[in-house]
Amino acid sequence: MISFKNKKGLGRGLSSLIGEGRVSSSTKANLSDLRRNRYQPRKRFDESSLNELTESIKSRGIIQPIIVRNSDGDSKYEIIAGERRWLAAQKAGLHEAPIVVIEADDKKALEFGIVENVQRHDLNAIEEAEGYKRLIDEFSYDQEQVAKFIGKSRSHIANSLRLLALPSEIIELVKSYKISPGHAKILVGLENCLLISKKIISKKLSVRQTENLVRAYKTPKKQLSNNKDPNIRLLEQSLMEKIGMNVEIKHKKNNKGSIIFNYKELDQLNRVIESIKKSY
Repeated sequence: MISFKNKKGLGRGLSSLIGEGRVSSSTKANLSDLRRNRYQPRKRFDESSLNELTESIKSRGIIQPIIVRNSDGDSKYEIIAGERRWLAAQKAGLHEAPIVVIEADDKKALEFGIVENVQRHDLNAIEEAEGYKRLIDEFSYDQEQVAKFIGKSRSHIANSLRLLALPSEIIELVKSYKISPGHAKILVGLENCLLISKKIISKKLSVRQTENLVRAYKTPKKQLSNNKDPNIRLLEQSLMEKIGMNVEIKHKKNNKGSIIFNYKELDQLNRVIESIKKSY
């Protein structure tokens, strides 16, 4: 007998959805008779993770059945949950897999795809946000309903959806894991977000360092003296970008002066002190 246990704290979960979508049968099917779910929110599969699952299937077989629905107009099945197992089974050289056939409409198919992937953390942040947006745009959910359905907070749903407002170039960086969702959330709404994203990658900035850099950009600068050396201004800008703090260099005609680091928290001060200690 096949059982589906719902995990605590995961919203309605797969077991709940399976209960709502009446099970037609539990059997086996040829892998060639299964096809991808057109509502699958995930577009990319991690190759190393897929290889690990392939090796597991080779040694243990497919433990959890693939959830499918009857495909329109032919004898094949459309995968609702378990596409990763289907791909790994093919790589493992299997010809058939256990399936559970349920009755599910398009809305239910999308719900299954989102729940399975989000709860297993298989989606990247953009795919997750796109899944939420489809529930809202295509099936008339509001953010509160999405939050209750997925088992996440409403603020999490809202912050996820905000990522879709980023330029396409940055969205691709998140999809390819070149910057993290934490970095991306800081960049939302910034006019110079593309410039900052390049600095995140080139300088390997942490989320905290990125926050400091953005804060430094946003801090109103004092009116620069008309006779300030352009080279000094460039040096100030370079230091600001490097350490994520506002830096002011006061250079006098006798080649004396001072450097002022404007820190906003103790971590920034400690970082400057440690850097000086290491260098001298």
